[in-house]
Amino acid sequence: MELYAPILVLAVLAAGFAVFSVSIAPFTGPKRWNRAKLDAYECGIEPTPQPVGGGRFPLKYMITAMLFIVFDIEIIFLYPWAVAFDQLGVFGLIEMVLFIVTVLVAYAYVWRRRGLDWD
Repeated sequence: MELYAPILVLAVLAAGFAVFSVSIAPFTGPKRWNRAKLDAYECGIEPTPQPVGGGRFPLKYMITAMLFIVFDIEIIFLYPWAVAFDQLGVFGLIEMVLFIVTVLVAYAYVWRRRGLDWD
C-alpha cells in the first residue's frame, strides 16, 4: 500500500486545489457584467441567432469527431505495442501491420467519400 501513497497524495492535492479554486473564484473575481460579456464568443465573429430550442448542428461536426476518435484510438494502441515490441517479436509486428492496414482502409474510405473536406 505504501507504493500507492505518493499517487494518493497527489490525487488529494489535485482535488483540493480544484475545489479551492472553484469555491474561491466567486469571491475574488470582478463582478462587472455587461451585454458583451454575457454573449457567446465565436472566435471574434458575431454570433448567429439560434432558434429557441437550439439549432441543429451539421452532420459534418459529428463525422469529424468520430474520425478523431478512430485515429486517436489508433495512436493509443501503438504506444503499448512500441513498449512491448521486443517481447512480441514477429507476431506483434504482423498484428500491428494488420491493424494499421485496417485503419488505412478506413482512412481511404473517408477520403474517397470526401469526409475530410471542410466546406
